[in-house]
Amino acid sequence: MTHNSRELLKLDGLSVEYRIRGGYLSAVKNVSMDIGRGEIFAIVGESGCGKSTIAHSIMRLLPDKNERISGGIYFEGENLGAYSDNQMTAVRGKRIGMIFQNPLDSLNPVYRSGTQVAEAIFLDKKDRAIVWKEVIDLYREMKMPDPDQRVRSFPHELSGGMRQRVMIAMMLARNPKLLIADEPTTALDVTVEAQILEIMSRLRADFNTSILLITHNFGIVAEIADRVAVMYAGELAEQGSVFDIFQSPSHPYTELLMKALPHQSKRAGRLQTIEGSVPRITSTSPGCRFYNRCPIASGHCENHDPPVRRLGDSHSYACHNR
Repeated sequence: MTHNSRELLKLDGLSVEYRIRGGYLSAVKNVSMDIGRGEIFAIVGESGCGKSTIAHSIMRLLPDKNERISGGIYFEGENLGAYSDNQMTAVRGKRIGMIFQNPLDSLNPVYRSGTQVAEAIFLDKKDRAIVWKEVIDLYREMKMPDPDQRVRSFPHELSGGMRQRVMIAMMLARNPKLLIADEPTTALDVTVEAQILEIMSRLRADFNTSILLITHNFGIVAEIADRVAVMYAGELAEQGSVFDIFQSPSHPYTELLMKALPHQSKRAGRLQTIEGSVPRITSTSPGCRFYNRCPIASGHCENHDPPVRRLGDSHSYACHNR
């Protein structure tokens, strides 16, 4: 496979299925996208659409080992699917870092927060005094109040925003080229959310770090992302630049999502809702997955996968009737 030097991560027809009684549940189907160096790329969609499954697939951290994966995951031109467990351990943290959804679940309650950040730096065989200074400097970079004291705090002594800063510091301790942020601001108030987003923007500016941002919040996407992919029920409905998606959404699902966003004016009336619910999808189910909720669906949509249509170099969507 030829590798574009500006391309850091590439997903090529990624599909993930989980074994269930009587067959397989299709969590992600035929997803292709790429992330450039120094780019902030967002994946948006409602809960259960496969966003986190993609992130865990990249890191090879899917639970229970009952999954079936097809397609390619390429990082700097190398196929991560062909890596051994030991090779993937070397990739995690050093080349790809990940901020998980709930920082309290990700931090060990019996160790001081600074000790957990230091653990990652010790992997690079550094002197103890140097490591501890680096941890305090990282806390300072994360705009942590009283960093000298906070490194000695246990996770339960920190607020939600502080714990999220600790997680980001832990992931940045080894300066990865790609940072995967899975709902990094969920359950944080808007002030702390703004600070976390500012930290992530600064990472890109200072270190040329690429960020894969997983969220259901279009406000965050509009603020810091360069490109965005909209997912529905495990499939990629549409992807393009943030301007493309907000100004000219082309997939019926993206259009309805945009109409469901709150408006500044009360005169805009009630928010749009999307009728119906997400179907339970097995690996054998053909057709467009948005069929049962789509306002422009035809009989053809139910049994045939939609073609991917391109509107430019980066803007594409999957639909039979557009």
